[in-house]
Amino acid sequence: MKNVVEVQPNDGKLAILIPGLGAVATTLIAGVDAILAGRNAPVGSYAEMGHLPTADGERVRVKEAVPLASLEDVVFGGWDIYEGNAYQAARRAKVLSNEDLSACQEALERVKPMPAVFDHEYVKNIDGPNVKSAKSKWDLAESIVADIKGFMDANGCDRAVGVWCASTERYIEPGPVHQTVSAFENGLKENHPDISPAMIYAYAFVKSGVPLANGAPNLALDIPAIVEFAKREGVAIAGKDFKTGQTLMKTMISPGLAARMIGVEGWYSTNILGNTDGAVLDDPGSFKTKEVSKLSVIESILEPELYPELYGNITHRVRIDYYPPRGDNKEGWDNIDIFGWMNYPMQIKINFLCRDSILAAPVALDLALFMDLAQRAGMSGVQDWLSFYFKSPQRNGDVMPPHDLFKQQEDLFVTLREISSRSSVKAPKIASAS
Repeated sequence: MKNVVEVQPNDGKLAILIPGLGAVATTLIAGVDAILAGRNAPVGSYAEMGHLPTADGERVRVKEAVPLASLEDVVFGGWDIYEGNAYQAARRAKVLSNEDLSACQEALERVKPMPAVFDHEYVKNIDGPNVKSAKSKWDLAESIVADIKGFMDANGCDRAVGVWCASTERYIEPGPVHQTVSAFENGLKENHPDISPAMIYAYAFVKSGVPLANGAPNLALDIPAIVEFAKREGVAIAGKDFKTGQTLMKTMISPGLAARMIGVEGWYSTNILGNTDGAVLDDPGSFKTKEVSKLSVIESILEPELYPELYGNITHRVRIDYYPPRGDNKEGWDNIDIFGWMNYPMQIKINFLCRDSILAAPVALDLALFMDLAQRAGMSGVQDWLSFYFKSPQRNGDVMPPHDLFKQQEDLFVTLREISSRSSVKAPKIASAS
């Protein structure tokens, strides 16, 4: 670590600010309320439930090893293109049961969306009335900066962190406007068409000194201008695209195949999804963004350049179909054509009937808590140690993070141990099972 400084305390309130108060965000808010009320355990959250292996083979609770923000101190806010509060948004998303919605209705109704930055050219298949208007994209960024400050002041928050939970934007390649901070700022002022809403939010968060994690495959935090800006301003950033359903399975299974030197000839993946995310991805431009994110996993883990006999000719296909009857209950189906000794063929079939937002909500929570921790630990720029949570981990300079879930987990452990060594928190050790 370059910044060897003492970790700042976790005193005061933490604002978790979310662009996109849809299915994932409202499920997160409802889940935190259920945890605080004692109705549910924080299942799926490593930050809340996990233990950290120590260098000498023992374990401590993560919450006791590093000074994470307490859920009691969290205040939620955000932006959305729809005007209704988070309770209305949660009912529209149809993720949670009526019983659960009734139990957390008060907590959800407190969260009312600020007008969003939105451009129909970047997200085709949805629209809403709660949208900012301004003369320039620079003015839109300034409006978000004002929103962040206003929310923190109104709610007595000492710190803030952002987690992007809004829709997948259409695919775009980096251009000249994305290369430097000055070029990007000029582009904002000149309404450059290659600056997307997600990039406007990214700029505004960094300008506000607020760390941001990108839960979608949008090209927002990745561009050189934002990376440079984050380093200059001392702000932590991390992305991209929450790793939840099918890709989570791939990063678990691929390392096992590679460890046993089992060959892979083809991997076909298809998904059916009926929520807003599915509707957005029904547009070819947005699907292209998601496809690029999902396709990068297999080849990175199996390393065909090292094992051409095993993985040199893989056919990898990814499909996503919008199927409204399924709602948020996504189904990911994989057919894996493998081969073994003497090239005899075999197959693996996976049918993962998952709940998209139920898997994503604890990921969003962990990222919020760990990004706040990173900011207080003086860790600016790309937080590649959080690649554990992303489909398409963000490159940190010349370093490309691994896709292997278990290597990513070890990177997470290593960094948390390092932060713990700089923290005044002293946790009791828990002996490992014999």
